[in-house]
Amino acid sequence: MRKLFATAVAFLLVLFQTQTALAANITAQISLSSQTMTVTQNGVVKHRWRVSTGRKGYGTPTGAWSAKWASRNHRSRKYNNAPMPFAIFFKGGYAVHATYETKRLGRPASHGCVRLSPDNAATFYQMANRSGLSNTRIVITR
Repeated sequence: MRKLFATAVAFLLVLFQTQTALAANITAQISLSSQTMTVTQNGVVKHRWRVSTGRKGYGTPTGAWSAKWASRNHRSRKYNNAPMPFAIFFKGGYAVHATYETKRLGRPASHGCVRLSPDNAATFYQMANRSGLSNTRIVITR
């Protein structure tokens, strides 16, 4: 009986370690100066996209955070019910999300969030949810 129990415990430990190893680490590195976001998965660059961050009077916070929560079809309660599809929230009301104002990508234009094109936001949203929000980091630098 002890041998069977020890075998079961060993199996569960191996299974748990395998599941942990499969969880990818996602990092979104956002540069305010270049208005770009570089996404790495387990240290390998997967995407480099243009973004829009906070315009004058609406700063985007700098620092590093884990993704807190996700909302597929979010709408802003603060800014006239504005659409924020594929939102990954990282600090209070700040999120990485899609915008339909794609002509403004590459320069500051938001109220502080990080805006992406809808296709890129959908890709990032899927990556973050697939890997787990706790495995997704948002890093914003000047």
